[in-house]
Amino acid sequence: MAHEAHMSNSLRHLVLILGDQLDADALALADFDPAQDALWMAEVAEESTHIPSSKQRSALFLSAMRHFAADQRALGRTVLYTLLDAAANTGTLAGELTRTLTQIQPQKLVLTAPGDWRVLKALQAVAREHDLPLELKDDTHFITTVREFAAHAHGRKQLRLEYFYREVRRKTGLLMEGKNPIGGQWNFDADNRGAFPASGPEKVPPPLRFAPDAITTEVIALVKQRFANNPGQLDSFAWPVSRTQALAALEAFIRERLPLFGQYQDAMWQGEVWLYHSHLSAALNLKLLHPLEVARAAEQAYHRGEAPLEAVEGFIRQVIGWREYVRGIYWTQMPEYIEKNALQAEHPLPVVYWTGESEMACMRDAVQQTLAHGYAHHIQRLMVTGLYALLFGARPQEVHAWYLGVYVDAVEWVELPNTLGMSQFADGGLMASKPYAATGKYIQRMSNYCKGCRYKPDLRTGPDACPMTTLYWDFLLRHEPLLVQNPRMVMQVRNLQRISDAEKDAIRAQAAAHRQRAG
Repeated sequence: MAHEAHMSNSLRHLVLILGDQLDADALALADFDPAQDALWMAEVAEESTHIPSSKQRSALFLSAMRHFAADQRALGRTVLYTLLDAAANTGTLAGELTRTLTQIQPQKLVLTAPGDWRVLKALQAVAREHDLPLELKDDTHFITTVREFAAHAHGRKQLRLEYFYREVRRKTGLLMEGKNPIGGQWNFDADNRGAFPASGPEKVPPPLRFAPDAITTEVIALVKQRFANNPGQLDSFAWPVSRTQALAALEAFIRERLPLFGQYQDAMWQGEVWLYHSHLSAALNLKLLHPLEVARAAEQAYHRGEAPLEAVEGFIRQVIGWREYVRGIYWTQMPEYIEKNALQAEHPLPVVYWTGESEMACMRDAVQQTLAHGYAHHIQRLMVTGLYALLFGARPQEVHAWYLGVYVDAVEWVELPNTLGMSQFADGGLMASKPYAATGKYIQRMSNYCKGCRYKPDLRTGPDACPMTTLYWDFLLRHEPLLVQNPRMVMQVRNLQRISDAEKDAIRAQAAAHRQRAG
C-alpha cells in the first residue's frame, strides 16, 4: 500500500469500492473531494476461494477493478489499492480494511450498499471495531430500492414478478403509452418460446469480444498462477472490462442480436454458445452499464422499427423486472434464505459439474461451455444444469456455490434467489409458483441435444432411458404429498396414477443407481 505513505490522519472520507461497484457515478463518490478523501480497493483471495470462483470470473473482476482504479487515478484521485500478490495481503476484505485503518484514521467510511450479505457484515464489523461511522449509500445502479420492494411485498400472500414488473414499467415509462403498455399487453412471454428449425440457428453474428490489453493479460497470468486449481479455463477470455467496452457491447447487441432475441431466447443448440443473447449481465452486475440505459437502448430500437415489440419487451422485462425483483427477494429474506431446503435435498453435487464429462449430451455441452467461457444462457442454467440438480436431489447450498463460482455475472444478490428459489425450489415457492421439473422431452423440444445423445428422452426405465426422464418421475414419486397440494403440479402428479407399482419400483431403483454412478 505504497500510496498510503502521503496520506495524513486528516482524511475525511475513505470511500470503499467493491469489485462489483465499478460505477463512476455512484452516490458514494458524489461529494468526493480529492483534497481530503481517498478511495479504497482490495484484491483478496477470499473472494475467489470462499467458493471456488472460476478463472474467468476471477479474471473479469480483477481486470475490471484495475481498469476502474486507473480511471479514477486519471481523475486525480488517490486510490489505496491492494494487489492480490502484495506481500502483506491478508487475503480477506476485512483483513485488508483493518490493515489500512491501522495506518490511516479517516473520519468516516463510505460504502455503496454491497450485493453480498457476508461482505456487508464483515465490513460493518471492522467499522465497529475501529469505532468508525460507516455510511451506506443506496446503490443507484438499480431502478428501485429495497425499501420500495419491501413496500410492494408487504401484506401480499404471494410474490409474483408480473405485478412488480408493471410497477417498474409505470415508474420508468418504458414501453408505455400514458398509463397503458404499448401493444395493449404487459407481457409477450408466450411469443418468446420458439425453438430452432431442424436446420438450426441462422446467421448468428459473432459476439463482440475484447482482446486482453496489458492490464488483462497481467491479470490472466496472475489468476492462472494463483488459482490454478479453480474451475474453468482462460483461453477464450474476452469480456468487456471497462465502461467503454461495455457500451460497445451494448450497441452491438442492440444492432445485431436483439431482433431475434425474443423468438429464440429459450432455444438451445449444440456447440452454439452465444446465440442471440445479450451477454451484458456481467457488465450490468459490475455496474459498468446502468439498467435504464440498457433498457432505453432496446426501447429506442423498437421505436426505430429495428426490433419487434415481443423481443424488446422480453429483454426489458429481464433487465428492469426480474433483475430488480430477485434483488428485493435477496435483501428482504437474508440471512435465513441461504439455508433453505424445502425439498430436503441432501445429495452431493454430481462430479459432472466440475468435469463436464457426461454421456448426457445436454449436460456435457452446457457444463463444458460454462467451464470454457464462464457463461451459459438462462435456459441452459434453468432447464439443463438446474433441472438436473433439482431432479437429482442435490443439496441446494452446493448448487448455489457452483453457480456463484462458475459464472462471470454471478454476484450473490442475483445468483442466490435464481438458484435456490427459481431453479431448486428450496424456498418452498417464494420465488416460483411451482418447481421447474420436466422430463428430457422438454430439452428435446427446445434443442438438438437429444439427436446426438445415446439416451432416449421418452424412456423412463431401461438402459436407454434419459436420466432426466427417470429422475423426473422419481422426483414426482419422492415429493408426491407436497406436489399434489400445488395447483400447478396436480396434472403432473396425476400422471403417476397411470404407472404400475412394479414400474414405480423400477424407476426408484434406476434413479438410485444413477445417483450412485454420478457420484
